[in-house]
Amino acid sequence: MSRNMWKLAVTGFLFVVLSLLLTGCWDEQSIEERALVLGLAIDEVQDTNTKAELKTTHLDNQPGQYMLHITAQIAVPGRVPLGPGSEGGGDSGNPVWVVSADGHSLDDCLNNLQQKLAEPRYLIHLRIIVISEDFARHGLDEINDYLRRNPEVRRRTWLLVTGQKAENFMKVQPPLQRVPTLYILSMMDRAVESGKFPQDFIGDFWSAESKWGRDGFLPYVSIRNKENITIDGLAYFSRDKLAGTTQPLDIGAYMAFQGIDPGGYSVLFKTGKYGDVMSRTISRHSKKRTVIRNGKPHVICDIDLEGDLDEHYNTSKPIRTSADLHALEKEFEQDTEQILRLLFQQTQKDRSDIFGIGECVRAHHQSYWKKNVHSKWDWEELYPTVSLELRIRLTIRRVGLKDT
Repeated sequence: MSRNMWKLAVTGFLFVVLSLLLTGCWDEQSIEERALVLGLAIDEVQDTNTKAELKTTHLDNQPGQYMLHITAQIAVPGRVPLGPGSEGGGDSGNPVWVVSADGHSLDDCLNNLQQKLAEPRYLIHLRIIVISEDFARHGLDEINDYLRRNPEVRRRTWLLVTGQKAENFMKVQPPLQRVPTLYILSMMDRAVESGKFPQDFIGDFWSAESKWGRDGFLPYVSIRNKENITIDGLAYFSRDKLAGTTQPLDIGAYMAFQGIDPGGYSVLFKTGKYGDVMSRTISRHSKKRTVIRNGKPHVICDIDLEGDLDEHYNTSKPIRTSADLHALEKEFEQDTEQILRLLFQQTQKDRSDIFGIGECVRAHHQSYWKKNVHSKWDWEELYPTVSLELRIRLTIRRVGLKDT
């Protein structure tokens, strides 16, 4: 091949390669031409009158009278704040549009919702899903199946349970954030960072529910005074159905049992001779092991806590010496053990192993597990027979100023 022919071949090859880079985004779709769902609320329809239902997926042969009511929070292009202190694209109107629809399943509801939207809906920015307690007690099999199959749904989405109407969370207007969904998302993320709640995204919940030796839990939330959103405890499940809820302080007890850092809960307790004392936990460490005693699993849990003494009042007895601190530590350990035992017994009564005791038994006692557990339901029947031994140690590091 001559030199000129070689140059011509190289020039032709570069021309072909460069032409491929100049094709542009042939399947481009503007973000303003998408209906981006930021938050979703799911309630149970109380009045099952289907006359006003949008029959998008079926005619009169309804699959059943049980119906769902969803409320979606959709971003309005140009109005969603782009960052801290940002006001969006200059339009000061409402940054979200709240739309609702009914249906016999979650997919049916979303199809009916699409009939009310001009643009195609997308769940790629869905970050918060709130479900009502009544709906959760019927079971989450159906929505879990749909959400797992949908590739748009992130595994780091928060799934919350409320004893109120879930749709109210899509309409709340907190003064600290223009977009309610982003406020709820920020609240849950900050709770994890500050030790107020364990990390429990929807992916973590699905992982726990798929294990034979563990059950899942979700945040239990509520709205106070029309604007304030609070975390009221844990909503724990058994056989994919809501089995019960806990008190807010039980969150700290659960995190202590699991050794989840950092610490973030304070406990107010009345002592024998030192009056009322407030102690704040700053770190948690735990170690669990299981043994088989009399043919039943037995759990031994060592919990090490470090904390500060925040308040001391309603007494004239000062706390000055190391002996005084040691006496306080013992009383705190007894109170913590009582709270943990009550929580453990409550979950045993409802057959919901949120602590993962079954996974410890499966890992360390395989012969017992293979003999007695052949399904997730077998372990849920065995879980109430588990005995618990707690060894709690608290070390108070700082006490602040003292009277001299």
